[in-house]
Amino acid sequence: KNNLSPVEIHFLENFEREQKRLMGGNKNEEKTKARKKIQKYETGHSEFLKRALTADRYYDNLNDILFAPSRQEKEAKGDIENPMRTADNRIPMSFYSLLVDQKVSYLFTAPPLFDTHSDDVNKVITDTLGGSYASRIQELATNASNAGVGWLHYWIDENGKFQYAVVPSEEIIPIWSPKLSHDLLAVLRVYREYDDNGDAYKVYEYWNDRECEAYRIQESDETMDRLSPYSCFADFYNAGLSEADNQFIHNFGRVPFIPFRNNQRATSDLNKIKKLIDAYDKTLSGFMNDLEDIQEVIFILTNYGGEDLNEFLKNLKYYKTISVESAGTGDSSGVSTLNIDIPVEARDKMLEITRKAIFTMGQGVDPEQQGLDKTSGEAMKFVYSLLELKAGQMEVQFRMGFDELLHAILRHYGRDTAGIVQTWTRTSIKNDSDLVTMCSNSVGIVSNKTILSRHPFVDDPEAEAKQIEKERKEQDAQADPYGGDLDGKKDD
Repeated sequence: KNNLSPVEIHFLENFEREQKRLMGGNKNEEKTKARKKIQKYETGHSEFLKRALTADRYYDNLNDILFAPSRQEKEAKGDIENPMRTADNRIPMSFYSLLVDQKVSYLFTAPPLFDTHSDDVNKVITDTLGGSYASRIQELATNASNAGVGWLHYWIDENGKFQYAVVPSEEIIPIWSPKLSHDLLAVLRVYREYDDNGDAYKVYEYWNDRECEAYRIQESDETMDRLSPYSCFADFYNAGLSEADNQFIHNFGRVPFIPFRNNQRATSDLNKIKKLIDAYDKTLSGFMNDLEDIQEVIFILTNYGGEDLNEFLKNLKYYKTISVESAGTGDSSGVSTLNIDIPVEARDKMLEITRKAIFTMGQGVDPEQQGLDKTSGEAMKFVYSLLELKAGQMEVQFRMGFDELLHAILRHYGRDTAGIVQTWTRTSIKNDSDLVTMCSNSVGIVSNKTILSRHPFVDDPEAEAKQIEKERKEQDAQADPYGGDLDGKKDD
C-alpha cells in the first residue's frame, strides 16, 4: 500500500471488505446446508440409538429389573397394598452377555486368516492389521451383536501408513443409496467432546467419498443456530487438510467406513430374548422376596393379654406358655398358627422353562447342559448347531467387510487385490482324536497346507510348514554322512 495512491488504496480496501463479506456469506451458506443435513439424518437415528443403548446396557448386566419402581417410590404413589411385603430384591441375570461372548469367542478367539498366495502381500496385510487385530475384531463383533452393525474407520497417518479403528455403533448415522445396490453414500458421525473448560460439545463429522466436513455445537444449546465449523483433523490427518480448517480431503474414492452387520437384517441379538430375560429376572427376584418376607410360621393372637409382642415372644420362649384373656363361653381367644407354603415347584419349573427358552431362542449353548462328558465328535456338532447357525450368519456379513478392508489396504500400498482367501476357525469343545484321524486320512487327497490349517494342534499353518521343512532338512543332513550331494557339494 505504500506504493499506491490514495484512490488506489481506497479501492483496495473496498475490494477487501467486499471479499470478506462474500466469504462470510459463503460460510453462512455452508453452515445452513450443514445444519439442514444434520437435522435431516439425526432425526431418524433416535430409535436405533435407543435399541443399541439398551443392548449395551444388558451386555453390562444392567437389566430392566434394576430400574423398576422401588418400594419407596410405590409408597409415595400409594401403590403398596400389602404392608407385610418389605423385601425389594432385584437380581439381573447375565444371560445376554454370556450368549454374546459365547458367539464372539466361538468365531474370533482364533481370528480369520488371509492368504493372497504371495508371501510379500501376506506380510503387508499382517503388518498393517498389527498385533491388536484380534482384540479389535472381537470389539467389532460385540458392537455388531449389540447394535446390529459394527463400524470400522480407516485413514492414512502422518507417516503414510494405513490405520484403522473400531468406531462405536451409536456414533454412526449411515446414508445409503436408494438403489438396489444400497451403496454407502456418506456417513454422519456424531460424538461428544469436552473442551479445556470442561464444557460438553456435540461434534458432527460428515464423510463422503472425497472429503469430510466437521462442525460442533455446545450441548447446552437448544437449537442448531450456533453450529460452527470445527477444526479437529490436524491431530490425526496431516495430509489432505484443505484451506478450510474444518475440511479434510481423503481421496479414497469411497467412504472410509466399513459396516460389519450382525446378520442379513442387521438386528441385535437382544431382540429375540429380552422378554424372556425380563421374565426370568422377575420370577427369581420375586422368589427371593418371598423367602425374606414370609416366615414358615405366623402366630395369630386373639385377645392376647400381654402388652406387646416382645413380651409374647419372651413368655413363649421361657415359660412355653402364653397368657390370653377370655370373655367366657363361646369366646375364641387363644393362639393359632398360619403356615404359608411358597410354590417352589411351580417357580422352579417356570425358571427351568424360561432358561431353556433363552438359550434356544438366543441360539446358544447352555453351559449347564448335562451328559456331554463322553459325547462323540458328531454328537458335539449337534450341541453347537444353533450357535453355528447364528455364527454362520455373522460370518457371511463379516466376510464382505473384511474383503473391503483388505482391498483398501492393498490399494493404498499398490498391491494386487485379486484372489484373497479367508480362513475361518471355530473355537469350541471338540473331539481332537476325530480331527487328527481325519487329517491323517486326508494325506494325498488334499494339500498339506489345507491339512495343516485344519489340524487341531496348528495355530499358524505357514509357520508350521516352515518348521516342517526345517526339520526335514535337518533330518536329511543327519542321514547323509558327507553332508552334501553325490558330487560332494555342500548344501547352501
